[in-house]
Amino acid sequence: MGSFTHYGFLILALLFSSCMVSYGGNFCQEFDFTWGGNRAKIFNGGQLLSLSLDKVSGSGFQSKKEHLFGRIDMQIKLVAGNSAGTVTTYYLSSQGPTHDEIDFEFLGNVTGEPYILHTNIYAQGKGNKEQQFYLWFDPTKNFHTYSIIWKPQHIIFLVDNTPIRVYKNAESVGVPFPKNQPMRIYSSLWNADDWATRGGLVKTDWAQAPFTAYYRNYMAQSFSPSQFSDQKWQNQELDANGRRRLRWVQKNFMIYNYCTDIKRFPQGFPPECRRF
Repeated sequence: MGSFTHYGFLILALLFSSCMVSYGGNFCQEFDFTWGGNRAKIFNGGQLLSLSLDKVSGSGFQSKKEHLFGRIDMQIKLVAGNSAGTVTTYYLSSQGPTHDEIDFEFLGNVTGEPYILHTNIYAQGKGNKEQQFYLWFDPTKNFHTYSIIWKPQHIIFLVDNTPIRVYKNAESVGVPFPKNQPMRIYSSLWNADDWATRGGLVKTDWAQAPFTAYYRNYMAQSFSPSQFSDQKWQNQELDANGRRRLRWVQKNFMIYNYCTDIKRFPQGFPPECRRF
């Protein structure tokens, strides 16, 4: 019995050792698992995190801290192979019926077909500001950096430091903008085969489960109060190279933009579309 107990404690020590050696800014210190049980795991002293999905459940995590403006970076390697029906999310959100939210969602696909990167912004509980993109690389082969820059004037989505979307504050024309509610960082991997791939036509192949996505090199940078008093900094968006890269992405890789969806808005586009 004594040797069994010793062996059991040894196993427990090994299971939890991934967070025993921890340093500032790592997953052990910065995040909590929110659902999915042991489908969410942390490795390498808190430097690597994985989420998995099987037929029973997906999994997810959230940051311990809330943020009000800043830059968030996360490196993610998405589910490889036949990921049809799966959705990997990475987003900022507050809580409640009038919540704010800034979304990255990665919609899986059958082997050999591209992921769709879905972006959206919610303010005071209302979203419907979708833009979707193909990526110019295979997001399952290596880690890539997905970033959100959130200022009172605008939100910028970046992939490997290339801007793919700029959403400007349009409060002057009556459009709410997320600027008053601190938000946590969330991520999840879940089954959405009722809509995720070709509108739900392609279902999740559970013979391929478990599906796993990996995360590393998380970084959160808060903006200082002194920066908000700097009008030039507040209004600074992208330099010439950034604007050029943004045009390149939107010309070659954007596959949906709510601001050009005439069928959806037959009476006229939302005011932020007309303004920008």
